[in-house]
Amino acid sequence: MELPLVAAAADKTKKPADKDKAAKPRSPLLVTALVAVLAAGAAGGGAWYFATSSQHDKAPAKPAASKAVPAPAQYFGLEPPFVVNLNSSLDGPRYLQVEVQLMTRDPAALESIKLHAPAIRAKLLMLFSQVQPGQIADRAGKERLQADSLAEVQKLLKAETGKPGADELLFTSFVTQ
Repeated sequence: MELPLVAAAADKTKKPADKDKAAKPRSPLLVTALVAVLAAGAAGGGAWYFATSSQHDKAPAKPAASKAVPAPAQYFGLEPPFVVNLNSSLDGPRYLQVEVQLMTRDPAALESIKLHAPAIRAKLLMLFSQVQPGQIADRAGKERLQADSLAEVQKLLKAETGKPGADELLFTSFVTQ
């Protein structure tokens, strides 16, 4: 009776061997397919990473170039404040007192402004004395006067130096009476 048990035991050992033989041919095909899928995924992921990282590297460079920091502003105050009689015939004499600062970002232009300050003052005095009180009663009128004043200064500096020189003209005090 022991013989059938041995045969049964032998049969059990043969069956797993048959399964290993059958599994081995499928296993290299499965491993090869799995490796191919992983390689394709890694290649696609790498391509995506380098494509997006190159775009991110370029994106900050463009705003930095377009938002270049300008040269620092330099101011020159025309001292003393301007005081002029306004051109008014209704209420008697009216006065305007205004403090003016010129702004430039060019050191050479600042030197030109300093050199030609007396001529700038003379031109601005003539312009301010022609103002009617009603023309500067509101903000829009003051801004118009400011723009006209800057144009006058730039015209003078362009005639003297070949460049407009002043970038802005600022009223730092503005009093009418």
